[in-house]
Amino acid sequence: MRTAESRTPPGPCPADLRRPGRPGERNNGEGRGRSAPRTVYRTESPVTSTERGIAAAEAHSAHNYHPLPVVVATAEGAWMTDVEGRRYLDMLAGYSALNFGHGNRRLLDAARAQLERVTLTSRAFHHDRFADFCTQLAELCGMELVLPMNTGAEAVETAVKTARKWGYQVKGVPDGRAKIVVADHNFHGRTTTIVSFSTDPEARADFGPYTPGFEIVPYGDLAAMESALDDTTVAVLLEPIQGEAGVLVPPPGYLAGVRELTRSRNVLFIADEIQSGLGRTGRTFACEHEGVVPDMYVLGKALGGGVVPVSAVVSSREVLGVFAPGEHGSTFGGNPLACAVALEVLAMLRTGEFQQQAMELGEHLHSELGLLVGGGAVDAVRGRGLWAGVDINPSRGTGREISEQLMERGVLVKDTHGATIRLAPPLVISKEDLDWGLDQLRGVLGAEG
Repeated sequence: MRTAESRTPPGPCPADLRRPGRPGERNNGEGRGRSAPRTVYRTESPVTSTERGIAAAEAHSAHNYHPLPVVVATAEGAWMTDVEGRRYLDMLAGYSALNFGHGNRRLLDAARAQLERVTLTSRAFHHDRFADFCTQLAELCGMELVLPMNTGAEAVETAVKTARKWGYQVKGVPDGRAKIVVADHNFHGRTTTIVSFSTDPEARADFGPYTPGFEIVPYGDLAAMESALDDTTVAVLLEPIQGEAGVLVPPPGYLAGVRELTRSRNVLFIADEIQSGLGRTGRTFACEHEGVVPDMYVLGKALGGGVVPVSAVVSSREVLGVFAPGEHGSTFGGNPLACAVALEVLAMLRTGEFQQQAMELGEHLHSELGLLVGGGAVDAVRGRGLWAGVDINPSRGTGREISEQLMERGVLVKDTHGATIRLAPPLVISKEDLDWGLDQLRGVLGAEG
């Protein structure tokens, strides 16, 4: 097996700067990946010191995040460069918002062209990108209607409102009694309604009173799901793979079983594919791994390519047709700039290239990670495609500690729930770069041999 120092780190750079991301070393070379060389217009960073940048942020922003101590200035492909010139391999990709890499030329060109035309009309007027966006996204999902929003949480809130309204108007549930079934360990956002059905104490504590109308069942337990469904149930809301929980993949047949239960009980199956969708798992949607088509997709993150926030609820005419003008909306939802970028995302997804890349490199990723299990450093590995949750043996440190050690070696990941780290590199990452990142993980874990 390769060791962490057994080969030259990837990415073209001067011969004397061959270790991207190491403390005190600087590299201004371009990152590798599929993006062709392009002209980049940069302004000088207002921050020149990591320490000063972090201190200013801590002094003037609410402390609702605990970022790693790095201040990013530029990025391209799968690589980031901090304010002091150190390079890092991005193995998080903005929680899958950056599936197509940093600075993707096609997406930036689409955004730049639209910036010269019109960026916002509000939904008070039509604009010339909206119909194409809705039509093409509906076609990608095999559905009929699209309700565009901006953030993932907005889209989930929209899905909840849609399901309740459908339940009252179409299914005939008595007013005020609509119930939505969700799974424990879920993550669908952090708005008041959404944290009302969270089982994460950090997300939920001190934010009551909580919104009623939800029942929580164990993730992956089909019998519990069946018991929870009754005549007032309007929807089941699930992540096909739970990302924030540690990239939890349900048992084989679970999603198909939920699909059959919901169909037989006249209940909507809502798939939150905000993190799992749009190529991440090796398919366009994670539901496809079990041949499942839900009644509703909730999409976001990669839909905007990491350039602009774009989210959407996609469903049938029967379901989304329940809305009348004035009952729901968003000033920025479906704006011209968002539609222009999302249309380019959809065009790239139609090639199948990114799904294939995620599938092929994902097999390699999981094969290599699997070799770490049982050696005392890693307890378990889960995931699909270019997405993995790695449970670190507590004897080797917490997920945060491992993440900080990887940062010192030039790799950026994110911890979750104590002892787990998540790996989700941009789908444009090269095999060479991926292998280099895995070498650094082996080095941190002392698993070089």
